[in-house]
Amino acid sequence: MNIPSLIFWAVFVLPLVVFLIWLMRQDKRKGVTGLIVLAIIVVGGIVYMYLKTGGQ
Repeated sequence: MNIPSLIFWAVFVLPLVVFLIWLMRQDKRKGVTGLIVLAIIVVGGIVYMYLKTGGQ
């Protein structure tokens, strides 16, 4: 990963994921389902980015 990509992850992605985890933990009934969906979306995004950039 290059520096602009790392800055994007540090400034936008990580705070968003932390906020979404906190928000989903507030909902006692469906918190686990939301966390599973969030994990699938994050993994899917990483795989998509890796495939589009060719691992560079």
